Formats: sequence, C-alpha cells, structure tokens
Amino acid sequence: MEEEQILDLKGLKVALLEPNGEEQIKLTIDEMLQKWTGEFGCWQMRHFVLTSLAWTLEALHTMVMIFADRQPPWQCKDSVGSSCSPASSVCSMADAFWEWVQGPGVSTVSEWGLICGDKYKVGVVQSAFFLGCLAGAGIFGHLSDSSLGRKGCLTMVCAANAVLGILTAMSANYWVYLSLRLLTGICTGGVGLCAFVLATEPVGPSKRGPVGMSVFYLFSMGVAVLPAISYWCTTWRLLYIFTSIPSALFCLCVLPFISESPRWYLVRGRLEDAMIVMRSIAQANGNTIPQGISLKLDQEEEENQTQDSTLHDPQGIFLKLDQEEENQTQDSTLHEVSGNLLDVLSSPMTRSRIIIMVFIWFACAIVYYGLSLNVVNLSSNLYLSVFLNGIAEMPAFALTALFLNKLGRRVMLVSTMLLSGFFASVGSVISAVLHNPNVDTSLVGILTAGQLACGLVGIFGMAGTYNLLYIYTSELFPTVVRNAALGFTSQAGHIGALIAPLVVVMASIYPWLPLAIIGMAGMVGGILGFVLPETMNRPMYETMAGMEYGEISSA
Repeated sequence: MEEEQILDLKGLKVALLEPNGEEQIKLTIDEMLQKWTGEFGCWQMRHFVLTSLAWTLEALHTMVMIFADRQPPWQCKDSVGSSCSPASSVCSMADAFWEWVQGPGVSTVSEWGLICGDKYKVGVVQSAFFLGCLAGAGIFGHLSDSSLGRKGCLTMVCAANAVLGILTAMSANYWVYLSLRLLTGICTGGVGLCAFVLATEPVGPSKRGPVGMSVFYLFSMGVAVLPAISYWCTTWRLLYIFTSIPSALFCLCVLPFISESPRWYLVRGRLEDAMIVMRSIAQANGNTIPQGISLKLDQEEEENQTQDSTLHDPQGIFLKLDQEEENQTQDSTLHEVSGNLLDVLSSPMTRSRIIIMVFIWFACAIVYYGLSLNVVNLSSNLYLSVFLNGIAEMPAFALTALFLNKLGRRVMLVSTMLLSGFFASVGSVISAVLHNPNVDTSLVGILTAGQLACGLVGIFGMAGTYNLLYIYTSELFPTVVRNAALGFTSQAGHIGALIAPLVVVMASIYPWLPLAIIGMAGMVGGILGFVLPETMNRPMYETMAGMEYGEISSA
C-alpha cells in the first residue's frame, strides 16, 4: 500500500505517494464475514441456537390458549338420574343437573362459565392476544432498530412475558385475564421478530437463507412440547405458570451469553463495539482479522466512488485531500445512521417492496391459519392433534431450506403460495360436490379423503411460505429499517390471523366459501411475488443510500 504525504505549496495541498506505507482497509460486514471471520462457524451456530430458543417461548405463550381456554368434558350428576343424558346440551339444562368431569378449575371456560351465551368471550380473548401481537410487532420493531437494539428488546419482551404469565395465572376474573392476555400479546409480538433478526444478522450472505429458515423448527418444537406440559398441569393456572418459567430461565441463563448484533452497532456509530463482536466471531471460528482492517457502512461505497472520480480532475485532487484530512479524525468512529418507516415509504424502491410484502403477509396468514383450523377440527384427541400439528410442518421447513439457495427466494415464495392456493381451491370444489344432495354416495369416501389431502398439501405449502417470509423480508430492506419493515409487514400477518377464524365460520353460509377465499388469497399472494426482486446471494445493506446505490449499480 502507499502512504500519502501532504506538502503545502503556496497554500495549496498536493498529495505525493511513497511506498512502504500502510493504509486502513474498510470492508462491509458481509465482506468481512466472507473474507475473514467465516460465514457460519462455531460462533454463529452457538449464537443462532441460543437466540432462536426464544421462538420456543413464543410458541408456548401463543398456543397455551388452546388448552387454557378449551371447553372440557362434562357429565351428568348421579342425583339427577334420567333427566340428564350425554346427548343433551348444557345450555338446555340447569347447572344442578351436570358438572365438569375434572372440576371447574381445569380451564377458563369451566371456571368462569364461558359457554352458551358467553362462549364468544373465548374468541374475544384470543382476538385480544393477536391484537396485542399486532401492536407489539410495530412497537418493538422500531425500538430494536433504534435505542434498545436487538438484544435489549429481546430481553425486555422475554422478561415481561415471564412476569405477565405468572400474573395471568393469578387472574381474579375474566376481565383481568383478558387485559393480561392483551399485554402478553404485545410482548409476544416482539419476541420472534427480535430473535430472528438477532440470530441471522451475524451470518454470511450465502448461509443466511438456510440458517434463517431453521428458526421455525424451534417454534414447532415449542408447539410439540406444549401438549406434554398441559397434560401434567391439572389446572389452567398451573399451565400458565409452567409455560412462563422457561421465559424467566431464558433471561437468566441464556441471554447473558448472547451478543448484540454487529450490524446494529455499526449503524448506531459504535464501530469499536462492532469490531469487538467481529473479532470474537473470527476467533471462535479459528480465524483472525488482520490489523488495519475495519468496518464501514455500505453507503460509504457510494461516497468512495464519488471521491475516487475526483482523481481524474486536477481540481478534484484538492477536494479529495480535504476530505481525507477530515476523515483522519473519524477513523475510529462512525456517524450514527438511523431510519424509520417514513424512510421506507419515501423511497420508490422500498415503498413498492413493502406494499407488496404487506399483501403477501396478509394472504399467507389467512391461508395458514384458515387451513390449520380446518385440519385441527378433524382430530379427536386434542393433545395428539396439537402434537401432530407441531411436527407436520417440519418436512416443509426442510424442503424449503434445501431448495432456497438453489431456486432462490422469489421462486420458492411464488411456488409455495400458488401450491397452497391451488389445492385450497380444489378443496373448495370438492366441498361443493360433497354438499350437493345429488352426490353419488359411493364417492363420498373418496371425496372426503381428497378434501383432507388438499388441506394437508395446502398447509404444507404455506408452512414453507412462512418459513421463508422472514428471511426474504429481512433481505429486502437495509439494517437501519429492517426490523421496522419486518414488524410492519408482520402486522399485516397478524391482521390476517384475526380474520382467518371469521373466514372459517363462513362455512355456515356456504360450505365451499372458506376454502374458496383461502385459495384466492394464496393465488393472489403468489402472483404478487413475481414483482419482487431476487435477493439470493445479494448483500444485506446497512443503509438506505447504500441499498439504492448497490441495487442501481448491479442492475
């Protein structure tokens, strides 16, 4: 490298170059991960597993309502005699004629009598939780991009969920329970969001796709474990306590061993902290970052290109020298760079992306939760049904991870959504035939099996879509707005989750209507995916300016 000496000639600065000097080399995080630290080594593996355990906690806090708010079995009282029968409805009998098999404390429904005219209150609680998730995704998406950081937000939401879970178990009445579930939803909305970004940001570009998609195994694991916890908890209050303890253990035993994202440090102007993390990554992976190598924001690439062009201008050299003299005082620090949703919407490039992703997330949630509700209703044993639902999605995760870096994000998104939409539409046609009074009775069994198969294939495809939506969305936006964009789009998913039960209820109007709506949502989402750019093996930009410059340069 060459060292520049500055000579003052009549008040003008001229650069003379001499050999044997040293010059600091600045790389983006992706470049440093690829060249010096390793894209996915021992450090990233440990960091990923520990951080992604938060997804298991999210599954527990979300799916606990299945068991806590269920309607348990009831039986006739012996003293009643023949005036009560199992075929009767509890709504048509006096309370003195029947009782809950396992006692009133087994669920919120049995304790507070949420049956008959009050049955809607169960749905209100579940809607309140998802409404909280909707708000929490936006709140903590912004906070994790700004002052608190990824780790700070993850610590806050997990600690809050542990406390709120214990308080929920102590609810004195239905309205207290409703309020606490709303607050739990707000915190839960930030758990997966913060954990995903924190787990994937230190991973190199070629490994980020498969690694990012693997976080959902941890969510499915939480769903599969929940039936075992519920089976041994005889009351809903005890269930909330045991599903909250893991969040407390995560805060005390896991979070101290998790590092903050170097990308967040970098965009906040904390260059030295970012370099400390990068050096620890390199050391744990058996590599070393040489002296003289430092980090830079990707927007500096554009600035350097502008500065380098002045070397061809006799007057430009003086401008370059003035800039370099100023930069000598800024080698160890970086200006803080921030962004928000207004920045996303003000840029034509990111505005079109986020609008499309909002519709895709919304459609995905309607398809996924709509089909899931139909499949669960076919199962007779609640514990077995939830367990099978937890493990049934894993093959979809494996296949999408396998083909993600071969076919690309856009191809996988389009194909999985169209797959789900197509089979849901076929299921709608089968449903219409099944409910036709003139249908051949010999075909009923085949048609029923075909309808079930269409639903399972639809869930399989949409599980694959959900698996790649997080990684695809995070790659479409730069670091300064990544969590804000991810939180905003996932909010659309929460709205879809709120609407999905209402879509399923429409079967009382026309039996084929729910699957028709679900199929249409999947098809429209798949078609919209064609408009998005491919992000496979593309860099994760840090700033808005860096992304716009990089995308234009590579076009």
